[in-house]
Amino acid sequence: MSDEYYPPGAFYFTVTVLGSATPLAMLTEIDASFEEVTGIQSQFDVEEEVEGGENRFVHRLPKAAKYSNLVLKRGVVTKDSFLAEWVGETIGANLSLPIIPQNLLVSLLSNDGYPSIAWLFVNAYPLRWEVSAMNAQQNQLLTENLEFSYNYFERFNLGSGLSAAVKLAKVAAKFI
Repeated sequence: MSDEYYPPGAFYFTVTVLGSATPLAMLTEIDASFEEVTGIQSQFDVEEEVEGGENRFVHRLPKAAKYSNLVLKRGVVTKDSFLAEWVGETIGANLSLPIIPQNLLVSLLSNDGYPSIAWLFVNAYPLRWEVSAMNAQQNQLLTENLEFSYNYFERFNLGSGLSAAVKLAKVAAKFI
């Protein structure tokens, strides 16, 4: 009898900025840790076309895919962070400097720490950086939300174990 299948948990994941081989990015792993990732969503809009003489239905034709914004939530980082520097320089430049898109990789990890599913967000750039409210009456962590626009995303089923890590490395190499 084959192994039973259990859907993976949604709490063990990492985020990687691909192609960020700057010294700052290579010195820190802090940009991989996030509390929450939202916005992995795509959908087709449809265009309705009425056909003359055909009154039983309206043709519904798909338009280009539409993607929601990717939102990453984490505790505010007080150490050097490539991601925070990139977002700060992009948003802080107020369009006086060119926007440099990056490819972001979100990997869902299995119990043994290997990636099992990955989503690659192509040509992402920051749209919003929000820091949570500071309140002396509450004992909460200070968090930041980083919101990104991107061209499209791809989903990769990677399997399990070391072979999954090798597959993921091949995917990442194509987009570095």
